[in-house]
Amino acid sequence: MSAARWLGLGVAGALGVVCIGSAGVVAVAATEGPSAWPGQAAGGAPTLAPAMASLYRQAAATCPGLSWSVLAAIGTVESANGTSDLPGVHAGANPAGAEGPMQFLPATFAAYALPTPPGGAVPPSPYDPTDAVYAATRLLCADGAAGGADVGAAVYAYNHSSAYVAEVIDLAARYLASGTGQVP
Repeated sequence: MSAARWLGLGVAGALGVVCIGSAGVVAVAATEGPSAWPGQAAGGAPTLAPAMASLYRQAAATCPGLSWSVLAAIGTVESANGTSDLPGVHAGANPAGAEGPMQFLPATFAAYALPTPPGGAVPPSPYDPTDAVYAATRLLCADGAAGGADVGAAVYAYNHSSAYVAEVIDLAARYLASGTGQVP
């Protein structure tokens, strides 16, 4: 199992350990996590729209070592993959000032928005799913996800909360276990 990377994240008892190899998830030992996400079936992960699943896969391919499932989990937690009607998802900002389906602060989005990805808006917009997902990929890659070096630290840098990291990693493991992101 030399090709496998362990994402053993030391988040006080709320995290599982995921072993990811070239064939996908080899083992998942999930512990506590959130009880439900939008659209979640009992014990599963929310179903991703095919277009969003494809977008997460395409963007993740630009950062070797970053699984599409981590992007999908962040998109799910932040905005139900852009389907939420909460403030800031489609226009304006939430109370913390975050914008778009990946919930970027404006300065952070501006720092990671370029180059404009294929199919993105010109100029890039945090409300455009393509722009937002590619910017999130670049941010995670810069913060430790490149080469799978420290995905947990990259997620923590995205949102400075151990509970958030636990939620994202648990959901990412569920997406990987499903293979396609479609969990009954």
